[in-house]
Amino acid sequence: MMCTAQRTVRAVCFAEGARILRPVLGSSRRFSTAIADELPEIKPALKPACPNFSSGPCAKRPGYNLEALSDAALGRSHRAKIGKAKLSGAIKQTHELLAPAGLPDDYLIGIVPASDTGAVEMAMWSLLGPRPVSVVHFESFGSDWYTDATKQLKGLEVTNVKGDYGELPDIHSVNWDDDVVFTFNGTTSGVKLPANFKPPDDRQGLAICDATSAVFAQEMPFASLDVVTFSWQKCLGGEGAHGMLILSPRAVERLESYSPPWPMPKIFRMTKAGKLNRDIFDGSTINTPSLLATEDYLDALKWAKGLGGYSALVAKSNANLAVIEKFVEQRPWMEFLSKDPATRSNTSVCLCVNDLSAAQVKSMAGLLEKEGVALDIGAYRSAPPGFRIWCGPTVEAEDLEALMPWLDYAHEQAARS
Repeated sequence: MMCTAQRTVRAVCFAEGARILRPVLGSSRRFSTAIADELPEIKPALKPACPNFSSGPCAKRPGYNLEALSDAALGRSHRAKIGKAKLSGAIKQTHELLAPAGLPDDYLIGIVPASDTGAVEMAMWSLLGPRPVSVVHFESFGSDWYTDATKQLKGLEVTNVKGDYGELPDIHSVNWDDDVVFTFNGTTSGVKLPANFKPPDDRQGLAICDATSAVFAQEMPFASLDVVTFSWQKCLGGEGAHGMLILSPRAVERLESYSPPWPMPKIFRMTKAGKLNRDIFDGSTINTPSLLATEDYLDALKWAKGLGGYSALVAKSNANLAVIEKFVEQRPWMEFLSKDPATRSNTSVCLCVNDLSAAQVKSMAGLLEKEGVALDIGAYRSAPPGFRIWCGPTVEAEDLEALMPWLDYAHEQAARS
């Protein structure tokens, strides 16, 4: 199902519906909004052209077509010249896209197994141990990293810096003499670090940042981070299973001066004979990658560059969030899980419905999916009941605008049940 084709068809259907009903509803108001406000029992006429609001894997870029993958090196070895060129090209183009946002030239980027989870685990298992560790977490994945640090990596001295869903913990209390593992944007909580966040320049420990739903959508202090991880499937709408690991010179120094006491699985090993295996950061992956998924990522990078680069991606995500903020301001029954606008995510936007039961909220999500207007927007399984609507840069603002009246309609229907 191609979202671009849907956009044209639904626009035509909407125009015809508006022509027929304008005498009844009046032409001075937008048709779908009029229905939602005045006749909530009638379904809105306009649907999002692309109903894919999943928080991972996320919507493909606007105008996506499988023909973009026609140059994929299918059936070829990733170690052959063509496969290596595709992988090293993905690394180079990623660096080029991140450099204007502040990524230093001497930071290394590698493609690693198992998506962002694999990248974070590689960093933790390979780097933690010489210093005490602080884990800053305020959503489910950050809590997973805390569990790993306390129950899997035996012997670490761990400080738990925890915030409840919808809230940041006290980040000013963090001891940066520790190695600090933290999430930049809570994909399951809708909370992000504030714009002025920056680890201190005189820190003794490493700043290890899980940034999977922040990179390409939020301004980040790249030069003050020692490890940054993300995946293809989030802000650029790539495919799953591949992670990206960014290392600073300080992180490389740690890798080459420290050997962890625990057994190291093959897919976590980044050194050979005590030195960094730099081939990993030049396109020689630890295990076999998908060259089809690589081609898809290369297409996403090309689209991002054509859009205007990193700053344009951030602006698009901010504009998408603004659509939902405007809607919530006018609806007393809906609120953001994150109460502080300064820490509100512009990608994984989490919402609560304060006048319905958990079952009724679930029925709202079910109705929206049945109508084909919003897919996969239920709150994360361990989060409070509500919605999680992806607003990253591959989502179009006009699709979010078309979705908003449907939230009114679904709320009305659920309240009657």
